[in-house]
Amino acid sequence: MPPRRLILLRHGQTQANRDGIWQGHLDVALTEAGHAQAAAAAAALTAYAPVRLVSSDLQRAARTAQAVAERVGRPVELDPRWREFDVGQWTGLTNAEVIARHPQERLAALRWQEQRRGIDGEGPAQVAARVEPALADLISALQAGQSAIIVTHGGTIRVLLATLLGIDVQTTRLLTTPGNCQWAELVQADTGWRVAGWNLRAADPDDSCQDARLG
Repeated sequence: MPPRRLILLRHGQTQANRDGIWQGHLDVALTEAGHAQAAAAAAALTAYAPVRLVSSDLQRAARTAQAVAERVGRPVELDPRWREFDVGQWTGLTNAEVIARHPQERLAALRWQEQRRGIDGEGPAQVAARVEPALADLISALQAGQSAIIVTHGGTIRVLLATLLGIDVQTTRLLTTPGNCQWAELVQADTGWRVAGWNLRAADPDDSCQDARLG
């Protein structure tokens, strides 16, 4: 039977990405470059002929998803379960500020240890607890040979990858986080989900985001 396929697409560039600011649940808009990235990705993603298009409800993801929807002819299904990590007290801080104020916590986050971001934010287990039911709902609705696109965030993509592959989220440190409007392609084989492509991108988008870890 033809395999099911999932595309994990990171949103387009924001000014906070350019400035190295931790966004988390901060609801920020795409830059002009981010809109261009979304349009370029949308054109490329038509090749997957998705039957479902789901997205985080944060506007940087939702606007990216809308650009995809206009090309693939599918409505966007917004769901807060696809959001980025809540980074708590780190929200709105630059990476340098986080390192200066919370050096040990920042180091633990870099190592993807089971620790909440921003002290009172979310850790990998909390994010997994909210995305896993959404992922199960999406996969169960896909028939053989069908594809779906999930428009989400850098940290959430790592958690989704770990969930699909059945690995510890720390292992995903071996892979770089997708840049703005880059995506991962996962295919369901007889033995489980497999990575068919990583950090895929449309031809020549402006992906000048300085730090892919900031959501």
